[in-house]
Amino acid sequence: MTANATRVLVLNSGSSSLKYQLLDMADGARLAVGLVERIGEETSRLAHTPLATGGTKREREEAIADHDAALQAVAQELGADGLGLDSPELAAIGHRVVHGGQKFTEPTVITDEVLAEIERLIPVAPLHNPANITGIRTAQALRPDLPQVAVFDTAFHTTMPESAARYAIDVETADAHRIRRYGFHGTSHAFVSRETARLLDKDPSEVNVIVLHLGNGASASAVRGGRCVDTSMGLTPLEGLVMGTRSGDLDPAVILHLSRNAGMSVDEIDSLLNKKSGLIGLCGDNDMREIRRRIDEGDEQAALAFDIYVHRLKKYIGAYYAVLGRVDAVAFTAGVGENAAPVREAAVAGLEELGLVVDAGLNAIRSGEARLISPEYARVAVAVVPTDEELEIATQTYALVSS
Repeated sequence: MTANATRVLVLNSGSSSLKYQLLDMADGARLAVGLVERIGEETSRLAHTPLATGGTKREREEAIADHDAALQAVAQELGADGLGLDSPELAAIGHRVVHGGQKFTEPTVITDEVLAEIERLIPVAPLHNPANITGIRTAQALRPDLPQVAVFDTAFHTTMPESAARYAIDVETADAHRIRRYGFHGTSHAFVSRETARLLDKDPSEVNVIVLHLGNGASASAVRGGRCVDTSMGLTPLEGLVMGTRSGDLDPAVILHLSRNAGMSVDEIDSLLNKKSGLIGLCGDNDMREIRRRIDEGDEQAALAFDIYVHRLKKYIGAYYAVLGRVDAVAFTAGVGENAAPVREAAVAGLEELGLVVDAGLNAIRSGEARLISPEYARVAVAVVPTDEELEIATQTYALVSS
């Protein structure tokens, strides 16, 4: 790698989409961001914003057959801004990979052996790992000379003790089928826990944080001294908090009951729990802004959905307070966590004895900056910390290839 190679391209490949950002790690500046969606459909859409030149967003609609064609189109857009993938300033390509199992505990340069292991994990991440693999292979074909780095959503959670990671089922069955708690949103939890420590002007090793990543998908983590010791998502992203369309925690016998008494197939139950549950199952909406509007208009179903959502949040805050023993901060992040003041207020209401309190004025302020929303006298800080998973992936990628 040459001395002036400080750029990292971050790719997040979905089944029919490709999100990307180009960052310069010399100063953390974003040079370009974009999204290709509806890949493989009759009409695909590419939206590209060249931040380095201060240009406006460019959009184009055309048939983009596959991820190879999508990345070629992205390369063309970047090249038009003087940011081409053939630039000697490009140090590496960092890939978000959802599931790394127990083997991958840190960012990893992708080899044939690494790719084979990611493929072996497809049974526990059937919706995500295949798309991630496609993105990796496409990028490898385009720039075979460039380091390709996998940054795993699960990696941050591999520090959990076995007492937190193990399910109480037969050990031989669990090991044979890789059944354990893996956790997800790891890049977000890592970034936010570290940024929270910075906000408190402390080293991450000195701080215990409960991180609440609240988006359409939602997860909580207990972070002691910079290391995850528990998290709400499990074998898959279905476990834990109430989410936009996912049920979160559920008595496993519900699945047996639906199979035996409702005659539902495995696929039907899977669709119910992942796509038709959570907030959308409770009230027909998974947008917290719409739910709050309905509550303001006196909608009882929306109010009940909100109360169930908040009740689950409180349970996890209390549980992780007990796991950590001492809590320095609770940090809210992601779309709901960063923008829904009523959720933050309700989540800590009644927890004053635990040292948690929100200042109504500070909580109401809308800002894109990390900030405290608790009063100065609060024993436990309550923070809003915008997450930046792309920057975290780029940071980990660059640190690996430049070491």
